[in-house]
Formats: sequence, C-alpha cells, structure tokens
Amino acid sequence: MAGPRRYKLLCPIARALDRIGDRWTLLILRDLHAGPARFSELQSGLTGIAPNLLTERLGQLTADGIIQKRDGQHGVVLYELTDLGRSTRDVLFELALFGGRFAPDADPKRPGNLRTIAVTLSAACQRVVTADADFEAELNVDGELFTLTARAGEVAMAYTPARSPDVVMTASYEAMLAASEGEMPLETFVADHVTLDVQTPGKDMELMTLLGGAMEVFAK
Repeated sequence: MAGPRRYKLLCPIARALDRIGDRWTLLILRDLHAGPARFSELQSGLTGIAPNLLTERLGQLTADGIIQKRDGQHGVVLYELTDLGRSTRDVLFELALFGGRFAPDADPKRPGNLRTIAVTLSAACQRVVTADADFEAELNVDGELFTLTARAGEVAMAYTPARSPDVVMTASYEAMLAASEGEMPLETFVADHVTLDVQTPGKDMELMTLLGGAMEVFAK
C-alpha cells in the first residue's frame, strides 16, 4: 500500500498538514483528546469512516509519534495521544472557532458519541481559568459522562465519570452547542437547560463561572 502523499515543502504549515491534514485525521485527534479509546469507540464516534481507513489513519499517526497504542483491561488495545498529540489542542480549538462562523449543512449528522466536545470545551476553559479554581465536576451530556477538572490554573476534561465530583451538571448537547455558538443567551442556557447537583458548597459557582467564561470565548 502506498504511503500518504506529502507536500514535501519547507513551509511548517505544509509539514503540519503532511501529518494531520488527511481526511478524518483531525477528527480522530479531536476524539482522542477526550482520553484513550478503543478502535470501536473511535469508529462509532466518526460516523461514516470505513474500518480500513481508520486503521490506516491510526497507523500513520502512530508512525508520526502523535498517538500511541497501549494495553487496556482484559487485553483491549487502546489508542491515546502522546505529548506531541496533546499539543494539538489549541490547533483544534482554533479550527472550531473558525468553523463556528459557518452554518452547518442541511440535516447534519449527530456524532456517534460526544467525545467531540472535550477538546473544545477544555481549551475554552483553559483560556479563562483562574489559579484559585479548584474543583472536580461531572458533566452529564445526554447521558454521556465527562470529568471536568480545574486545579492550579490547569483544566482537563475526559470522557469518563468523575470519581468524587464536587458538582454534577446535567445538560443537553444541543443546548450546549447553541449557547457556545451564541444562538442562546448564557442566562437562558443556565436557567432552562442546566440541572446542578451540588456535593461541595460553592463549587457550583466555580463551575458556572468557568463555563460562562468559556462560552464568552466561543462567542468572540
């Protein structure tokens, strides 16, 4: 099988596209920012990708040192980002901001899973988090669970239930998307589309302050 075509140019943008510019590659990285994933999890989230193409893209990303394989429980193979792969978070976020300027196609497909939201939400939160934010939150988005952690000025988000959340937030994907793209006022989103279960007093305010700042980043 022939390898991927390269631009073979000195330009660093071209060199970046040589590694992550193929169809589906950026979306694979997007989903892996939510944490390690099995092949089947990636395939289910990437609606429309053929198994052989996913195999090829994962192989190339591994060869380029952007992702790596490791053994999970019961001998299951997991794919995860390397440090180099994790450095693509801001690249993907800027693409999300750019893409938000365009209306979606008619009858767009919903993602097969919601791993897609982790990279953009964590990147937006990182831009506004303060050093005194200190909480672990569980986000229940249409029944899919995420852990959002803010500690010492760093934000992380993973596609996994929280171990000991200070607060649990329940919302829908459509409402979160509408609020982040400026189609719904933040006040309406919070009042009508968010349910909070507070385990540690005051941490709900920390969470909503962080998310409110993140939504403003999206709206700029």
